[in-house]
Amino acid sequence: MLNAFFRFLLFSLVIVFISWILPGIDVDNFFAAMLACIVIALINTFVKPFLEVITLPVNYITLGVFSLILNALLLMLAGFITPGFEVEGFFSALFGSIILSIAAIGINKI
Repeated sequence: MLNAFFRFLLFSLVIVFISWILPGIDVDNFFAAMLACIVIALINTFVKPFLEVITLPVNYITLGVFSLILNALLLMLAGFITPGFEVEGFFSALFGSIILSIAAIGINKI
């Protein structure tokens, strides 16, 4: 239980860090980052598997590059849903999702 809470806090800090380095992603406060972390986790749990199955032919043709686009669109969806977390533009979402994915690999290794 403590491990999951620690990972949750680290992901929230990564979201704050992403908003600090990317000009198109804005987080009002740490509570909004925690809420965005929850929304992103819910989207990745319930929406992303369904969309991956639907976009499987496109993902196969592009050799997996379409997964980056899908992650960016899902981050934009999280920005649309979550109050206090805004994602302005596709390229900000793309770079933010790449940084978030790299950070997720590091956090999961800890």
